Amino acid sequence: MELTTLFSAIAALAMAPLTTLASPADTLGNRDFPDPAITLDPRTDEWYAFATNGNGKNVQAAYSSNPHDGPWTYVEHDLLPTPGKWVNPDQHDIWAPDVHYFEASDSFVMYYSGLLADSPHHCVGIATAENISGPYEALDEPFACPDSEGGAIDPSGYLDPIDGSFFVVYKVDGSSMGPGGPCGNGDPPGEPTPIRLQRVNESDGITPIGHYTEILDRDPELDGPLIEAPNLIRTWNGTFVLFYSAHCYNTPEYDIKYATADKIEGPYHRRGELMGQNTNSWGFDGPGGASSVIGGGILVFHANCDAGRCMYVAEFEVEEEGIVTLLD
Repeated sequence: MELTTLFSAIAALAMAPLTTLASPADTLGNRDFPDPAITLDPRTDEWYAFATNGNGKNVQAAYSSNPHDGPWTYVEHDLLPTPGKWVNPDQHDIWAPDVHYFEASDSFVMYYSGLLADSPHHCVGIATAENISGPYEALDEPFACPDSEGGAIDPSGYLDPIDGSFFVVYKVDGSSMGPGGPCGNGDPPGEPTPIRLQRVNESDGITPIGHYTEILDRDPELDGPLIEAPNLIRTWNGTFVLFYSAHCYNTPEYDIKYATADKIEGPYHRRGELMGQNTNSWGFDGPGGASSVIGGGILVFHANCDAGRCMYVAEFEVEEEGIVTLLD
């Protein structure tokens, strides 16, 4: 499929409300698959999900022709066998990978976070591949590395379905420098954990354009020690929706929240919890790390399970005033 055809499909999805209804669904059974991201392979029309290191791999992946109903097939090889030279060679800690296709280079670009070789913090790196299933070849230098602020994690690409511009959002991991408490940052006053938005050249998906913009930061009263796992979409009515998680991933309070804006740079208005203890959690424990398909409608996320954190899929719609509703 050419990217122009993909854009047509994305635009159609982005500009029309969903009509299908289904409650959150299981995907890979009892398999640890945290921080999932989802993208469409334009060559095969298969949907791919990517996940944090686990099961003996730096980057995990699975694919399905139908993301909600499945079945999902687990990819048995490591998509990123050799991370960037800046990553700790003894402890890679590859977290939250996300992949996008770029027509100009006819290649796939992966954004990931890894543990620095000379620091206790993570930074965001980039790797590229000819095929969506890799193997991916990592760039030598990190993409975003605010080491003095705690580093950076949880990168997520955003392709605008209207003008084709491309951005990467990520979390500044200030909680890694916190005073203590849950996730190391629950004790007051705590460190900021802002979400940053960086425009990237839409031809290569690698070259930053201009300076980043901070679009949201934690509110200790609402979010506890941190916000993280940002994922950005533009919906059928032009609203920008920023999904993110709050509280600490290993506590029952961990949840999925969202904020909306009329412009990609914000300001973003908090809309509250989408899934968690204070709303309909469908029985999930600690749901988080949510990622939507471009344009919205399908959301993958993880929740605690016997194996660790398993991946699930939900459908949602966005009303004209920007309210996101999970469908059941």
